[in-house]
Amino acid sequence: MALSKKRKVAVTKVDKNKAYSLKEASTLVKEINCTKFDSSVDLHIRLGVDPKKADQQVRGTVSLPHGTGKTKKVLVLCTPDKEAAAKEAGADFVGLDEFISKIEGGWVDVDVIIATPSVMPKIGKLGKVLGPRNLMPNPKTGTVTNDVAAAVNEVKGGKIAFKVDKAGIVHASIGRVSFTSDKIAENSAELINAIIKLKPSSAKGIYLKGVSMASSMSPGIALDTKSLMN
Repeated sequence: MALSKKRKVAVTKVDKNKAYSLKEASTLVKEINCTKFDSSVDLHIRLGVDPKKADQQVRGTVSLPHGTGKTKKVLVLCTPDKEAAAKEAGADFVGLDEFISKIEGGWVDVDVIIATPSVMPKIGKLGKVLGPRNLMPNPKTGTVTNDVAAAVNEVKGGKIAFKVDKAGIVHASIGRVSFTSDKIAENSAELINAIIKLKPSSAKGIYLKGVSMASSMSPGIALDTKSLMN
């Protein structure tokens, strides 16, 4: 595929043989943005874990200090007594049976699904649809809770969930290219530190194997992992 002029220029600005500091990368990712829209800035973190082992499945949540720059659509699945609290907190969709039917029919136009513990038995059958999209409510990520208002506020305020994939990599959006470089760096540091704290005791050798920062359609920038561990 032919590279666009902007992309060609961007590629020349990134030294493939250099591992950048977080501060340098956060400035460079803004300079090499190739898109006309406000691209997302993503981190790709390769970990020294074996995701096939249950005790090495790194997953969790983190509240980014400056949010993600994206307004997340939130669905709350709950009993009628919790609906008002969910709506007041800003949930985009609230209900139960109606949305279970819609999801069974293939509707997944949401970014996060929050559910109360009492309705989880009804939601279990949606695993085949929600699981591959990382939308299944889970107590570990705070999306199965009786305090639906607090959960909605956290998600709307910049809380993200992350999970290592089958290749041992965590992919996460930590902001937008319109953010200042300081905000990109601070959000990145918050995520990386959260992942470092979750290092499984059974994981041997180097834990943080590689970290790359990139915006949509722009080349990746390799980060200096040793400096990130300090």
